Amino acid sequence: MAKAVRLRIEGIVHGVSFRSSMARLATDLGVRGWVRNLPDGSVEAFLEGDERDVKRVLDWARSGPPRARVDRLLVEATAPRNHRDFRIHG
Repeated sequence: MAKAVRLRIEGIVHGVSFRSSMARLATDLGVRGWVRNLPDGSVEAFLEGDERDVKRVLDWARSGPPRARVDRLLVEATAPRNHRDFRIHG
């Protein structure tokens, strides 16, 4: 079953390879969408794909890569947008 979510991750998530680590995992799992840094120091992401694989990326995002500290993860269900791959933006 396909699933799509928008995430906002707050904490120490800039300068710790959060975006590249998420992109690598999402790509490996076949999850599509994007991830980007926001000016306020948080990270925003859009994930779509198989429900099980999206959940695996979500579970990873609760802690992120080793140098990250996730204080808050906001998850909003949304409609799929038919992305073809996973990209890092700005």
